[in-house]
Amino acid sequence: MKRNIQVLLLLFLGVGLLHISLLTDLYLRYVRPGLRPALIASGVLLIALGAVSAARDGFPFNRPRTGGARSHDGDPGNGDGHGHGHSHAGGPKVAWLLYIPALTILFLAPPALGSYTASRDEAKAPKAPSSSGDSGASLFPALPDTGVVPMTLNDFSSRAVWDTDGTLKGHIVRLTGFVTPGGHGTWYVSRLVISCCAADAQVRKVRVHGAPAPPVDAWVTVTGTWHPTGKVGTDDASPALDATAVRRVPAPKDPYHDVVVTRVGS
Repeated sequence: MKRNIQVLLLLFLGVGLLHISLLTDLYLRYVRPGLRPALIASGVLLIALGAVSAARDGFPFNRPRTGGARSHDGDPGNGDGHGHGHSHAGGPKVAWLLYIPALTILFLAPPALGSYTASRDEAKAPKAPSSSGDSGASLFPALPDTGVVPMTLNDFSSRAVWDTDGTLKGHIVRLTGFVTPGGHGTWYVSRLVISCCAADAQVRKVRVHGAPAPPVDAWVTVTGTWHPTGKVGTDDASPALDATAVRRVPAPKDPYHDVVVTRVGS
């Protein structure tokens, strides 16, 4: 039984990794796109290891061993007298539970992180960009004056908290993310950004004023103007938006890649 579990786990995990990384884009729920080759290589290696183990052990896996059973008195024998030969090769039945994560990856890929994570982690605005060394030069480039300005939550949050020159003033901006509930009926448009995988996700969220909250975890595009909160340039400031329009949009394939959405469908 123990060999069965080991070999089948290798095969299931390998097939599961190839399923999410080679045949679909589901791997983007867990890691950055650049790790796809590593996932594919890992899946191939696991399948190869499982196949080698299965071929070495033969089928069925738990075939009888050629050596004689050892009796209780320590003498190898054929089980005569009081030396009853007992097999101790079987593993604990609870080991079958190890199949759960392997089969989950294969048949029911867990969703990407969403509002549950965002609502429990404190959002930290990215630090202001480093000074270029030019005296009096703004750390943030001016925004275009033509219509609605699409922005990432990362850029908007950084400007809302650290931009003492107020480049957000007078501009209508567009942000895209998922809905995260707050306290007392408030809500946020949020994104989770990762450096390597979902385990190191950092929260970016902007509080939305002036619009009712859509369903939790729904992906939306929010259009509006900057809502100053706290003293800009200090940790007391927080990103917020006065919404003029909120529109539902499809969830992106890569939920952790905070990109500018330039076109929004009706």
